[in-house]
Amino acid sequence: MVPASAPAAGALAGGIRQVKAVVCTRYGPPEVLQLQDVAKPVPGKKQVCIRVVATAVTSSDCYIRGLNLPFAYRMLARLALGLTAPRRRILGMVLAGQVESAGPDVRAFSEGDQVFGLDRHRFGTYAEYVCWPGDGVLARLPAGLTYSEAAAIPYGGLLALHYLRAANIRSGQRVVIYGASGAVGTSAVQLARHFGANVTGVCGPASLDLVKSLGAAAVIDYTRQDFASRGERYDLIFDAVGKRKSAQALRDAGKALAPGGMRLSVDDGTPELRASDLAVIGELAGAGQLQPVIDRCYPLEQIVEAHRYVDGGHKRGNVIVTVAPEA
Repeated sequence: MVPASAPAAGALAGGIRQVKAVVCTRYGPPEVLQLQDVAKPVPGKKQVCIRVVATAVTSSDCYIRGLNLPFAYRMLARLALGLTAPRRRILGMVLAGQVESAGPDVRAFSEGDQVFGLDRHRFGTYAEYVCWPGDGVLARLPAGLTYSEAAAIPYGGLLALHYLRAANIRSGQRVVIYGASGAVGTSAVQLARHFGANVTGVCGPASLDLVKSLGAAAVIDYTRQDFASRGERYDLIFDAVGKRKSAQALRDAGKALAPGGMRLSVDDGTPELRASDLAVIGELAGAGQLQPVIDRCYPLEQIVEAHRYVDGGHKRGNVIVTVAPEA
């Protein structure tokens, strides 16, 4: 990717420091993302300014960038996000980094704190610095994890935890995770196992060993076998990839439900994501009970390639973008 013409990073323009960021210039393919120099953000009274070390390219980032939504929702999305380009031009909703400064009304964090988190509304993590609310979905970096590993936790971990709780998952239940090798799926397999469920993971042939290693009692290659036709009955069928990809494959999944069983999709409802839950997931990761799954890492300068890879639909776990050296 060739950086757009702009003043050198760190240069002063009217007293404002310039920093590197990837800007979404319009809706479209990965090439609409451009590396530019932008004004360094300044935290408000209730915000923290975070030096981003690592972020992640999530499926949500790609949907927003490409406006890859059903036609009926596309105009509503433009009204909400921006007509021709996102109003918040710097995408990215996941980060791991270090607090550089905090506003006077922030109590939870202070300068130097190592943090990780997620913000589905403010975005901004495809940049060297971002300002987020100090009371947002932020937590301290789990002990023993790198920034890249920490950045692989919030998106899939929080969504998986929300939906498993919504399903009232309990020990001894039989659970199917459809799309078990993605960011949400790899977390869902591990969290369901943590709650004591017997997990069956459904994924592609290249990911069978990975899903098995994460704690699935059984794994099914969706290209060779329909799990709903095996005669097994499950208490929960969780679609971790979303209805746009799963609708056809799961059209007969209801016949595989046990009496009183539930079908749930990552597209259902609006998840409530909380900092307290992020801290819990971080503790599990720090204790080795939740493994951050990273498929590939790209430097910020290769964000186009990272988006192109995620668009391909075959990533395993998370695609991480390193913004600054881990040290």
